[in-house]
Amino acid sequence: MHSNHKRDVVIFDFGGVLIDWNPRYLYRKLFGDDEAGMERFLAEVTTPEWNLAQDAGRPWDEAVEALTAIHPTHGELIAAFQHRWEETLRGPIDDSLHILRELKDAGHPLYGLTNWSQETFPIARERFDFLEWFDGIVVSGEEKMIKPDERIYRILLERYDIDPARAVFIDDNARNVEAAETFGIHGIHFHTPAQLRAELVGLGFLPK
Repeated sequence: MHSNHKRDVVIFDFGGVLIDWNPRYLYRKLFGDDEAGMERFLAEVTTPEWNLAQDAGRPWDEAVEALTAIHPTHGELIAAFQHRWEETLRGPIDDSLHILRELKDAGHPLYGLTNWSQETFPIARERFDFLEWFDGIVVSGEEKMIKPDERIYRILLERYDIDPARAVFIDDNARNVEAAETFGIHGIHFHTPAQLRAELVGLGFLPK
């Protein structure tokens, strides 16, 4: 049953919103000055679709083995995505983190809904203390499904008894935002921390 209370719950995506993740941070070290070669490798070998399968629960060992069989000359570079994965993380997006801190200090319930491998998310948990600020987090790799699959939103809402009419969802992927909106959640497509802050002020989550 939906309540008549105003929205007060905030659901965050992590990568690209709160955490600066990009495989280029690792592969620039491995390709050196060959920026074009790195971009070809990321577009044609360790593709976003390949990485997303790990977010959906595929084991990293299996992923590396299968891709290396297709691209045997790139075996070491493919393996680096797994074994040096932490180097794909630059750190928190500081201005977004300030917003998160303000929301927490204001008493807003905070939840996370992230497409992330169950094998690498513990690295992020250990590195980023602010992940402890959340009242609950749903990790796609643990659930074996990824956004924008409606089932993972339902898991979040039911597991933590979240009224969608009281929630906003912030993600840098428009499709993921649209999927949340089908539940009656207010979606915010993240572009910059300044834009996020302005929208949260407009919704009454933060003071002007």
